[in-house]
Amino acid sequence: MRSLATVFLWLVATLLLAAALPAAWAQQNLVDRSGYTALMQRAATNPDLQAAAAIELTTQVGRLSAGSDAAVVGGIAKLYTAGSSFPDQFAQASSYAHRWLFTDRVGGSTDSQGRWVIDLAPMLSDAAFAQTLRDYNIGVPTTIPIPLTDNAPAAVRPGALRVVGMWAPWVAWGLVALCAASVLLMLITAGNRGKAIVGLGVSAVLVGAAGWAAIEIGQRPLNAALDNTSGNVRTMADVIVATAENSMHQWLNVTMIVGGGLVIVGVLVSLLAGLARHHSGR
Repeated sequence: MRSLATVFLWLVATLLLAAALPAAWAQQNLVDRSGYTALMQRAATNPDLQAAAAIELTTQVGRLSAGSDAAVVGGIAKLYTAGSSFPDQFAQASSYAHRWLFTDRVGGSTDSQGRWVIDLAPMLSDAAFAQTLRDYNIGVPTTIPIPLTDNAPAAVRPGALRVVGMWAPWVAWGLVALCAASVLLMLITAGNRGKAIVGLGVSAVLVGAAGWAAIEIGQRPLNAALDNTSGNVRTMADVIVATAENSMHQWLNVTMIVGGGLVIVGVLVSLLAGLARHHSGR
């Protein structure tokens, strides 16, 4: 009976870990605004994203003033996106899209079609563009919304994930707490603590490997969703997605490393327990 309870708790702990890991990652890196901003800052250090952003900024300046010199503006834009201030300002521009999706503070009136947008105004307001914009007598509007997709699904509308933003922290950390509780109960119930620790290590390795597989399987539908974007926005979206995937891979790798460590610890505990029983039996 005790062994059945241990096996049951092992299954529960494994399932809870499989749910808690992606939930905690999503809360930390996507739902939480500061975590999302940090992710965007890392993405903005990628040269491909910087090049695409420079082209998009040049295009927007051209729209603000048809008389601007694209070569001059393009050169300034490249220097700006390669500079140290760009990651922070790109993150600020991207946070507009985050507020658009996770709160009701950005209305659909920003875009006539209600599309998901980012705001390039903070970047064009940088000192790097100040003199050039003055030379062409260009004033930067309060917001310069750039659609992230031309054909957004009906579910992607202003404030569509507001409820998710409210409840995601509770769900994520609730799953983490339940997972930790099931692990403790399993260790308490187990007759052989060493084997129980080995089992937990195997769970972590399995969950990490399953996470890698899930990311690979999700590539096709994700690429289909990104097909709604094009040009410079598609390039930036590809880099952002790759950055997010790398972040998730790091979490999964740490999980598998910890799992491997637990397997080793469990084996050592079992060996030491066996030696202790052997000596006590003499």
